[in-house]
Amino acid sequence: MTAESAGLVYVAEPVHPDALDLIRTRGPLAVGFGPEATTFDAVRDRVAGVLVRTGTINAAMIESAPRLRVIARHGVGTDSIDVAAAARRGVRVLITPEANAVSVAEHTIGLLIAAARRFPECQAAVRGGTFHERDHLVGTELAGRTLGVLGLGRIGRRVASVAAALEMRVRAYDPFLPDGAEMPPGVERTSTLAGLLEGAHACTTHVPLTPDTRGLIGGAELDLLAPGAVLVNTARGGIVDEAALADRLTSGRLSGAGIDVFTAEPPHDSPLLGVGNAVLTPHCAAHTGESLRRMSVHAAEGIVTVLAGRVPEGVAQSVTPA
Repeated sequence: MTAESAGLVYVAEPVHPDALDLIRTRGPLAVGFGPEATTFDAVRDRVAGVLVRTGTINAAMIESAPRLRVIARHGVGTDSIDVAAAARRGVRVLITPEANAVSVAEHTIGLLIAAARRFPECQAAVRGGTFHERDHLVGTELAGRTLGVLGLGRIGRRVASVAAALEMRVRAYDPFLPDGAEMPPGVERTSTLAGLLEGAHACTTHVPLTPDTRGLIGGAELDLLAPGAVLVNTARGGIVDEAALADRLTSGRLSGAGIDVFTAEPPHDSPLLGVGNAVLTPHCAAHTGESLRRMSVHAAEGIVTVLAGRVPEGVAQSVTPA
Protein backbone atom coordinates (compact mmCIF):
# COMPACT_ATOMS: atom_id res chain seq x y z
CA MET A 1 0.00 0.00 0.00
CA THR A 2 1.37 3.41 -0.93
CA ALA A 3 1.29 6.50 1.26
CA GLU A 4 -1.10 8.08 -1.24
CA SER A 5 -3.67 5.31 -1.06
CA ALA A 6 -3.35 5.18 2.73
CA GLY A 7 -3.96 8.92 3.16
CA LEU A 8 -1.85 12.02 3.60
CA VAL A 9 0.94 12.83 6.05
CA TYR A 10 0.36 15.82 8.30
CA VAL A 11 3.53 17.69 9.34
CA ALA A 12 2.63 19.73 12.39
CA GLU A 13 5.71 21.96 12.70
CA PRO A 14 8.70 23.07 10.61
CA VAL A 15 11.16 20.26 9.86
CA HIS A 16 14.20 19.92 7.63
CA PRO A 17 13.33 20.27 3.91
CA ASP A 18 14.88 16.88 3.19
CA ALA A 19 12.17 15.27 5.32
CA LEU A 20 9.42 17.04 3.39
CA ASP A 21 11.01 16.01 0.11
CA LEU A 22 11.12 12.39 1.26
CA ILE A 23 7.44 12.39 2.19
CA ARG A 24 6.44 14.13 -1.05
CA THR A 25 8.06 11.37 -3.11
CA ARG A 26 5.80 8.81 -1.42
CA GLY A 27 2.45 10.60 -1.30
CA PRO A 28 0.43 13.74 -0.43
CA LEU A 29 1.48 16.09 2.33
CA ALA A 30 -0.27 18.71 4.46
CA VAL A 31 1.66 21.16 6.65
CA GLY A 32 0.51 22.93 9.78
CA PHE A 33 2.87 25.87 9.49
CA GLY A 34 3.84 28.61 7.04
CA PRO A 35 1.68 30.91 4.92
CA GLU A 36 -0.48 28.05 3.68
CA ALA A 37 -0.88 26.34 7.03
CA THR A 38 -3.50 23.61 7.33
CA THR A 39 -5.05 22.69 10.66
CA PHE A 40 -5.21 19.08 11.78
CA ASP A 41 -9.00 19.30 12.02
CA ALA A 42 -9.22 20.31 8.37
CA VAL A 43 -7.57 17.10 7.18
CA ARG A 44 -8.17 14.63 10.00
CA ASP A 45 -10.40 12.40 7.85
CA ARG A 46 -7.48 11.88 5.44
CA VAL A 47 -4.53 11.80 7.84
CA ALA A 48 -2.60 8.52 7.85
CA GLY A 49 0.64 9.80 9.41
CA VAL A 50 1.67 12.69 11.65
CA LEU A 51 5.16 14.14 12.09
CA VAL A 52 5.38 16.26 15.24
CA ARG A 53 8.18 18.11 17.05
CA THR A 54 7.02 19.77 20.29
CA GLY A 55 3.27 20.00 19.72
CA THR A 56 0.64 17.94 21.49
CA ILE A 57 -1.09 14.96 19.91
CA ASN A 58 -3.88 14.13 22.33
CA ALA A 59 -6.47 11.38 22.53
CA ALA A 60 -9.18 13.49 20.87
CA MET A 61 -6.97 14.09 17.84
CA ILE A 62 -6.04 10.42 17.59
CA GLU A 63 -9.63 9.23 17.92
CA SER A 64 -10.89 11.76 15.38
CA ALA A 65 -8.60 10.51 12.58
CA PRO A 66 -10.04 7.21 11.27
CA ARG A 67 -7.17 6.52 8.85
CA LEU A 68 -4.34 7.37 11.24
CA ARG A 69 -1.68 4.64 11.37
CA VAL A 70 1.52 6.29 12.62
CA ILE A 71 2.75 9.25 14.67
CA ALA A 72 6.46 10.04 14.43
CA ARG A 73 8.12 12.25 17.04
CA HIS A 74 10.96 14.49 15.85
CA GLY A 75 13.08 13.51 18.86
CA VAL A 76 12.81 11.10 21.76
CA GLY A 77 10.34 12.23 24.44
CA THR A 78 6.69 11.22 24.05
CA ASP A 79 5.17 13.13 26.98
CA SER A 80 3.27 15.33 24.49
CA ILE A 81 1.71 12.32 22.73
CA ASP A 82 -1.07 10.18 24.21
CA VAL A 83 0.70 6.89 23.63
CA ALA A 84 -2.02 4.89 25.39
CA ALA A 85 -4.71 6.33 23.13
CA ALA A 86 -2.58 5.50 20.10
CA ALA A 87 -2.13 1.93 21.33
CA ARG A 88 -5.90 1.51 21.72
CA ARG A 89 -6.33 2.52 18.09
CA GLY A 90 -3.43 0.39 16.87
CA VAL A 91 -1.49 3.50 15.85
CA ARG A 92 2.29 3.20 15.94
CA VAL A 93 4.20 5.90 17.83
CA LEU A 94 7.77 6.32 16.61
CA ILE A 95 10.78 8.13 18.04
CA THR A 96 14.21 8.87 16.57
CA PRO A 97 16.50 7.66 19.37
CA GLU A 98 19.81 7.78 17.51
CA ALA A 99 19.36 11.21 15.93
CA ASN A 100 20.10 13.67 18.75
CA ALA A 101 22.34 11.77 21.17
CA VAL A 102 25.56 13.47 20.08
CA SER A 103 24.12 16.99 20.19
CA VAL A 104 22.40 16.59 23.57
CA ALA A 105 25.43 14.95 25.14
CA GLU A 106 27.72 17.73 23.91
CA HIS A 107 25.29 20.37 25.18
CA THR A 108 25.17 18.61 28.55
CA ILE A 109 28.94 18.67 28.90
CA GLY A 110 28.95 22.30 27.80
CA LEU A 111 26.45 23.25 30.50
CA LEU A 112 28.42 21.28 33.07
CA ILE A 113 31.62 23.15 32.27
CA ALA A 114 29.83 26.51 32.03
CA ALA A 115 28.24 26.05 35.45
CA ALA A 116 31.40 24.76 37.11
CA ARG A 117 33.46 27.63 35.72
CA ARG A 118 30.71 30.25 36.32
CA PHE A 119 30.47 31.44 32.74
CA PRO A 120 27.32 33.58 33.22
CA GLU A 121 28.93 35.56 36.02
CA CYS A 122 32.20 35.83 34.11
CA GLN A 123 30.41 37.19 31.05
CA ALA A 124 28.47 39.65 33.20
CA ALA A 125 31.76 40.93 34.63
CA VAL A 126 33.15 41.58 31.16
CA ARG A 127 29.98 43.20 29.83
CA GLY A 128 29.38 45.13 33.04
CA GLY A 129 32.80 46.78 33.20
CA THR A 130 34.07 44.88 36.24
CA PHE A 131 36.72 42.94 34.33
CA HIS A 132 39.43 43.48 36.97
CA GLU A 133 37.14 42.63 39.89
CA ARG A 134 37.26 38.94 39.14
CA ASP A 135 38.93 37.48 42.21
CA HIS A 136 35.57 36.27 43.52
CA LEU A 137 34.85 34.38 40.29
CA VAL A 138 36.55 31.16 41.32
CA GLY A 139 35.43 28.10 39.40
CA THR A 140 35.86 24.38 39.99
CA GLU A 141 37.93 21.86 38.03
CA LEU A 142 36.01 18.77 36.93
CA ALA A 143 38.99 16.41 36.92
CA GLY A 144 38.92 14.25 40.03
CA ARG A 145 35.33 15.23 40.86
CA THR A 146 32.42 12.77 41.03
CA LEU A 147 29.63 12.99 38.46
CA GLY A 148 26.33 11.19 38.91
CA VAL A 149 24.60 10.28 35.62
CA LEU A 150 20.88 9.61 36.07
CA GLY A 151 19.76 7.43 33.15
CA LEU A 152 22.16 5.43 31.04
CA GLY A 153 20.55 5.38 27.64
CA ARG A 154 22.21 6.64 24.47
CA ILE A 155 22.71 10.18 25.77
CA GLY A 156 23.62 9.22 29.32
CA ARG A 157 26.22 6.72 28.10
CA ARG A 158 27.84 9.31 25.86
CA VAL A 159 27.90 11.88 28.66
CA ALA A 160 29.42 9.32 31.03
CA SER A 161 32.14 8.43 28.53
CA VAL A 162 33.08 12.06 27.88
CA ALA A 163 33.11 12.83 31.60
CA ALA A 164 35.39 9.85 32.23
CA ALA A 165 37.71 11.20 29.51
CA LEU A 166 37.77 14.48 31.46
CA GLU A 167 39.12 12.41 34.38
CA MET A 168 35.94 12.63 36.41
CA ARG A 169 34.83 9.78 38.63
CA VAL A 170 31.53 8.72 37.10
CA ARG A 171 28.62 6.95 38.76
CA ALA A 172 25.45 5.93 36.94
CA TYR A 173 21.98 4.93 38.07
CA ASP A 174 19.32 3.50 35.81
CA PRO A 175 16.61 1.29 37.35
CA PHE A 176 15.60 0.04 33.90
CA LEU A 177 19.07 -1.20 32.97
CA PRO A 178 19.20 -5.02 33.00
CA ASP A 179 21.37 -6.73 35.58
CA GLY A 180 24.80 -7.45 34.17
CA ALA A 181 24.52 -4.79 31.45
CA GLU A 182 27.89 -3.63 30.22
CA MET A 183 28.93 -0.26 31.61
CA PRO A 184 30.98 2.34 29.74
CA PRO A 185 34.68 2.21 30.67
CA GLY A 186 35.41 3.97 33.94
CA VAL A 187 31.74 4.14 35.04
CA GLU A 188 30.53 2.70 38.35
CA ARG A 189 26.94 1.52 38.58
CA THR A 190 24.91 2.36 41.71
CA SER A 191 21.80 0.49 42.81
CA THR A 192 19.83 3.45 44.19
CA LEU A 193 19.22 7.11 43.41
CA ALA A 194 20.54 8.04 46.84
CA GLY A 195 23.72 6.13 46.10
CA LEU A 196 24.12 8.08 42.88
CA LEU A 197 23.67 11.49 44.52
CA GLU A 198 25.38 11.02 47.89
CA GLY A 199 28.46 13.27 47.94
CA ALA A 200 28.52 13.76 44.15
CA HIS A 201 30.03 17.03 42.94
CA ALA A 202 27.75 17.11 39.90
CA CYS A 203 24.67 15.36 38.60
CA THR A 204 23.12 15.24 35.14
CA THR A 205 19.71 13.85 34.21
CA HIS A 206 18.87 11.69 31.20
CA VAL A 207 15.53 10.02 31.93
CA PRO A 208 12.12 10.50 30.29
CA LEU A 209 9.32 12.40 32.02
CA THR A 210 6.86 9.85 33.37
CA PRO A 211 4.65 9.69 36.47
CA ASP A 212 7.55 7.94 38.21
CA THR A 213 10.17 10.55 37.28
CA ARG A 214 8.10 13.72 37.74
CA GLY A 215 9.62 15.57 40.71
CA LEU A 216 12.29 12.89 41.04
CA ILE A 217 14.94 15.46 42.00
CA GLY A 218 13.53 17.54 44.84
CA GLY A 219 15.00 19.28 47.85
CA ALA A 220 15.89 16.09 49.71
CA GLU A 221 17.72 14.71 46.69
CA LEU A 222 19.58 17.96 46.05
CA ASP A 223 20.73 17.97 49.66
CA LEU A 224 22.45 14.62 49.13
CA LEU A 225 24.89 16.25 46.71
CA ALA A 226 28.20 17.57 47.95
CA PRO A 227 28.22 21.22 49.09
CA GLY A 228 28.89 23.43 46.08
CA ALA A 229 27.75 20.78 43.60
CA VAL A 230 26.38 21.45 40.11
CA LEU A 231 23.14 20.10 38.62
CA VAL A 232 22.53 19.79 34.87
CA ASN A 233 19.17 18.95 33.30
CA THR A 234 18.78 18.44 29.56
CA ALA A 235 16.03 15.80 29.84
CA ARG A 236 12.62 17.21 30.83
CA GLY A 237 11.76 20.10 33.13
CA GLY A 238 9.31 18.31 35.38
CA ILE A 239 11.99 15.95 36.64
CA VAL A 240 13.63 18.64 38.78
CA ASP A 241 11.85 20.76 41.39
CA GLU A 242 12.75 24.24 40.13
CA ALA A 243 11.83 26.03 43.38
CA ALA A 244 14.02 23.69 45.43
CA LEU A 245 16.87 24.07 42.97
CA ALA A 246 16.59 27.88 42.94
CA ASP A 247 16.63 27.88 46.75
CA ARG A 248 19.84 25.81 46.90
CA LEU A 249 21.50 27.98 44.25
CA THR A 250 20.58 31.22 46.00
CA SER A 251 21.74 29.99 49.39
CA GLY A 252 25.04 28.73 47.98
CA ARG A 253 24.28 25.12 48.93
CA LEU A 254 24.82 24.40 45.23
CA SER A 255 27.33 26.44 43.25
CA GLY A 256 25.66 26.28 39.86
CA ALA A 257 23.23 24.64 37.48
CA GLY A 258 22.87 24.14 33.74
CA ILE A 259 19.23 23.96 32.70
CA ASP A 260 17.92 23.44 29.16
CA VAL A 261 14.38 22.31 30.02
CA PHE A 262 11.71 23.78 32.28
CA THR A 263 8.52 22.67 33.99
CA ALA A 264 6.59 25.21 31.89
CA GLU A 265 7.93 26.36 28.55
CA PRO A 266 8.50 29.21 27.95
CA PRO A 267 9.47 29.52 31.64
CA HIS A 268 7.88 32.91 32.32
CA ASP A 269 7.41 32.27 36.04
CA SER A 270 10.32 29.94 36.77
CA PRO A 271 12.22 30.85 39.95
CA LEU A 272 15.41 29.99 38.06
CA LEU A 273 15.11 33.14 35.94
CA GLY A 274 16.27 35.29 38.83
CA VAL A 275 19.23 33.12 39.83
CA GLY A 276 22.59 34.41 38.60
CA ASN A 277 24.52 31.16 38.96
CA ALA A 278 22.23 29.15 36.68
CA VAL A 279 23.13 28.72 33.01
CA LEU A 280 19.82 28.69 31.14
CA THR A 281 19.26 27.64 27.53
CA PRO A 282 15.90 27.47 25.66
CA HIS A 283 15.37 23.70 25.24
CA CYS A 284 17.91 23.68 22.44
CA ALA A 285 20.28 20.86 23.41
CA ALA A 286 19.37 18.95 20.25
CA HIS A 287 19.48 22.05 18.03
CA THR A 288 22.47 21.51 15.82
CA GLY A 289 22.13 21.46 12.07
CA GLU A 290 23.24 17.85 11.96
CA SER A 291 20.85 16.68 14.67
CA LEU A 292 17.82 18.58 13.34
CA ARG A 293 18.26 17.05 9.91
CA ARG A 294 18.71 13.54 11.32
CA MET A 295 15.60 13.81 13.51
CA SER A 296 13.49 15.15 10.63
CA VAL A 297 14.62 12.59 8.09
CA HIS A 298 14.51 9.63 10.47
CA ALA A 299 10.96 10.54 11.51
CA ALA A 300 9.91 10.86 7.86
CA GLU A 301 11.54 7.53 7.01
CA GLY A 302 9.65 5.89 9.85
CA ILE A 303 6.32 7.22 8.62
CA VAL A 304 6.98 6.15 5.04
CA THR A 305 8.02 2.69 6.23
CA VAL A 306 4.86 2.13 8.28
CA LEU A 307 2.58 3.40 5.51
CA ALA A 308 4.29 0.99 3.12
CA GLY A 309 3.29 -1.87 5.42
CA ARG A 310 6.73 -2.51 6.89
CA VAL A 311 8.09 -2.40 10.45
CA PRO A 312 10.53 0.46 11.09
CA GLU A 313 13.97 -0.49 12.33
CA GLY A 314 17.10 1.46 13.17
CA VAL A 315 16.34 5.10 12.47
CA ALA A 316 12.87 5.03 14.06
CA GLN A 317 11.62 2.84 16.87
CA SER A 318 8.12 2.09 18.11
CA VAL A 319 7.03 3.19 21.57
CA THR A 320 4.59 1.20 23.68
CA PRO A 321 2.62 2.62 26.63
CA ALA A 322 4.05 2.09 30.08
